[in-house]
Amino acid sequence: MDFVQTLEHHILDHVFLRLRIGVLSLPVSRHAIMLWLSAAAAVTVFPLVARSARSGRRTPAVVAVESLVVFVRDDIVIPSIGEEGRKYLSYFLSLFVFILLMNLLGLVPLDALRFLGFPSVSGTATGNVAVTGGLALLTFLLINIAGIREQGFFAYFRHLAPTGLPAWLLPLMYPVELLGMLTKSFALTIRLFANMIAGHIVMLAFLGLVFMFHKFWIAPLSVAAAVGIVLLDVFVAVLQAYIFTLLSAIFVGGAVHSH
Repeated sequence: MDFVQTLEHHILDHVFLRLRIGVLSLPVSRHAIMLWLSAAAAVTVFPLVARSARSGRRTPAVVAVESLVVFVRDDIVIPSIGEEGRKYLSYFLSLFVFILLMNLLGLVPLDALRFLGFPSVSGTATGNVAVTGGLALLTFLLINIAGIREQGFFAYFRHLAPTGLPAWLLPLMYPVELLGMLTKSFALTIRLFANMIAGHIVMLAFLGLVFMFHKFWIAPLSVAAAVGIVLLDVFVAVLQAYIFTLLSAIFVGGAVHSH
């Protein structure tokens, strides 16, 4: 039992609290809290901006959100999928915004609130492989749903293997192509997870130099390097949201268009 609790402690990134529903005891990690905060920010802010836009007010928030929607539509979805991609624009827009909010919220030093008596909930939700795996699973489902919707069930699976192959190769090619579909989702999972956690590890390494050398003069250099890494992480947070959304759109486009 001690082993199970220890394993759960590390997998769930230090259980923050437990929700008890009847006989169920659901552990909630810091990453889950950050994920909920990101979702709450998205479902709160964007409807307010949409209501402001419908009223005809051209506020900076309205202009920013409209620019974001146009960017995702014209630079990610339409070039990758074609006009058929307009049906799936809401998914890709939600995906981009959700990942971006999780990435950026993870850079906010919420641990500083501990001095005011608040519990520590700081953490990057996309630095948890379970979160990135869940997002990749949604993309995997959309790839197959969009392919079947546009081509038909039998035509979609028939086009998984290249046309013109000898019949004796088909039993080999279909498992390879199915494995390739799973590999795409796995690559999405690891790419986002690794890139988001790498910046935090490097920043911790720079700050750890102070404790390793026990020298006063190393502190300004370590702090300056850590601040530089944080600024780089802001760029990486936006870039990784873009890359995840772009690759998802490319994979869906490949399923929609058999050629």
